[in-house]
Amino acid sequence: MTALKIDRLRKVYTDTYSGEEVTAIDDVSFSVRKGEFVSVLGPSGCGKTTVLNIVAGFVRQSGGTVVVDGRPVDGPGPDRGVVFQSHALFPWKTVLGNVVFGLRMRKVPRAERNARGEEFLKLVGLEGFAHRYPHELSGGMQQRLGVARVLANEPAVMLMDEPFASIDAQTRRRLQEDLTGIFETRRPTVFFVTHDVDEAVFLSDRIVVLSRRPSRVREIVDVALPRPRRWQEAAELPEFRRIANRVNELLGDDEGAGAGAGAGDGGARGGEAGGEPDAA
Repeated sequence: MTALKIDRLRKVYTDTYSGEEVTAIDDVSFSVRKGEFVSVLGPSGCGKTTVLNIVAGFVRQSGGTVVVDGRPVDGPGPDRGVVFQSHALFPWKTVLGNVVFGLRMRKVPRAERNARGEEFLKLVGLEGFAHRYPHELSGGMQQRLGVARVLANEPAVMLMDEPFASIDAQTRRRLQEDLTGIFETRRPTVFFVTHDVDEAVFLSDRIVVLSRRPSRVREIVDVALPRPRRWQEAAELPEFRRIANRVNELLGDDEGAGAGAGAGDGGARGGEAGGEPDAA
């Protein structure tokens, strides 16, 4: 079953200085199956975050369609939850208050939402911190809290925009293992934007590789690594290095104009996905 379908997506901006139209995304198509972890990866400025923001409903596309759980996207909605690179937590609310905020907005009874909040805090390893405040947590713990807050709302698609990019390498590895453990336990549908090839291989079922501008979907790479995954074992697998080498090859190839679609549900039309200035 398809949870997210992007079809012939197009986004055009007007350059602030020249007044000229700039095509950021043009004719990009791919799908994400329910319970699948898909990463989008490409050079800086290729439009990864623009695509995610369109799926989230923060940015309106110029053409094409985005369908989540059978319904066209027309602005933000509870069927999509976003984990940002910055923590975006409410500093005046407790840890539990942050997790249950969405449930409270949806009028879920207090006892039910608190029980669900405690469940997801335990899932991300924050049991015992329910009555603390975000400033009392480390950066890694704050990012776990952001994940718990999204999961508690049980969205159709969980959107993650380089959530570990600003965290030190050792903590980042631990959080990646935590995330893959959560995924293997709950099987949410995840759309994950990253610039880190090894991270994408470690976490994903498939990787959508975008080319540089004027960008396109170069290829969709299957990641047939066994789960559960732990870094020490996964990184030693020959298949891990083969997949990482293939993705690096795609990213490093400047002659990507003729690349075709990749395998997988929905495939990928040989469209383009450009990035606005300073876009990820």
